[in-house]
Order: sequence, then C-alpha cells, then structure tokens
Amino acid sequence: MREGEGEDKEEESGKEKKKWRKTARFFGEIDGSVMTTLIRMGMFKRVSLFDYQAMCKMSSHSVSSARPLLSVRPPIYALASTLKWFLSNFLLRDPACPTLLAYTHKKKVEHLQPCDTEYPSFVYEPSVKETNSIIKCGRCQKMFVVQQIPESNLLMLVVQADCDCSRQHPPITLEPKEVKYILLGSAQEITNMKCDRMRSQKVRRRPESCHSYHPQENANDCGGASFISLSKCLLLICLSFAALVS
Repeated sequence: MREGEGEDKEEESGKEKKKWRKTARFFGEIDGSVMTTLIRMGMFKRVSLFDYQAMCKMSSHSVSSARPLLSVRPPIYALASTLKWFLSNFLLRDPACPTLLAYTHKKKVEHLQPCDTEYPSFVYEPSVKETNSIIKCGRCQKMFVVQQIPESNLLMLVVQADCDCSRQHPPITLEPKEVKYILLGSAQEITNMKCDRMRSQKVRRRPESCHSYHPQENANDCGGASFISLSKCLLLICLSFAALVS
C-alpha cells in the first residue's frame, strides 16, 4: 500500500466518523441557519417547557461588608490549619503508594440545589407539507428543500453543504436555563405564579380523533410467549435421574 493511499483512507474514515456523530442529534445544533429559517417560515413552532424538579449549580455567595467578620478568629487557628494542610499534602505522601496520591487529588464535587428550569421544544406544523428557501451567508448562499414523507411523521431535508453559515446563524441548543423569580411580591404570590405556570403548560397536543385501526396494519396475533408447554426431553431426563438415584 502506498503512503498516499493510506492517508486518503484515514481521511475518508475520519469524515465517516464525523457524519455518524451527527446521528440522533437535534438538527438545530447541527445547522442553526436552516432551523432558524424553518421556524421563521412557520414550519416549526417554538414552545417553552418547564422542569420543576431540576437540579442547578449553587451560585457563589455575593461579597458584602459583613463577610470579613467570618474570618475574624485567633491566629492560632490559621496556623493550625496551615500545619494540617502541610502534613496532609507533603509529609504523608508516599511515592510508592499511588492510591494515596490519587486520593489527595480528588475532584471537587459540585453542589446542586433544587430549581426550576426552562428549555425549548419545537413542534412541527402539519399544515406545511413542503417548502424551500435560499439563505444568504456572506459570500455564499445555502439552498435547502424540505418535504413531508407521505403516511409518516418524517421529513426529508436536502441542504447544500458547501456554504458555512455558522457565523451568521449560531446553533440552536436545547440546553435548559434556570428560571430566576423576581422577589418583588410575597411568598404566596410567587407560589401562585408557579402554580399558574404549571397549569398553563401544555406538554402534548391531544389528537383530534382516535385512530385504533388502520387498513394497512396487520393486526394478526403472533408469537408464542403466552403459550406454556412442558419440555418432553427435560421430563425424561428428570425421570431417568430420579430412577437412578432411587
């Protein structure tokens, strides 16, 4: 094998790996320009959802004038803590014991606290069956065509890939953001606001009609999971073994 051929194959395998990494990801993270255009054209609608059982990182305490009072203590305590740190990090460290060394370099555990988060969701509008557009991205243009696949909930999207629009249109992420409640009212008003938001949230849209049967669906029962029978071979083996033992 020639050296150039090996480099070409490695480059092709690298491209294939990058393609597979995009599988099962949200399309807005891969191409924010096309997703933004589809939302503007009305093919998708952005819906805000809320998670009332989320966990967020604890915010650092703000610096105030009363904070230095916490550090007012006798110098002997500061000297003792410094001596303790010196003994635990230098004198008790054994190069022949890597487990002790690894124990001294433990990762800091992030402290979490309960919070409410908001994250976006995008709902497809079935009234738009097909659309196309051209996105201008500086010196180049990106053209795309999207069409609904009949008798399915899938969309076929063809995008011109030789035009990079990541600078003009950043990716759309589904990362949740913490909801900050403004403490202007009483605690009862804040609680009522949370309850009203939970009642107004619509996670799923109810179907207009019930579809319990479709002519193209095969509804014949198959499989034998519910049928239980005794194995004749195992029965003969057990009887033979019992006869030999007795």
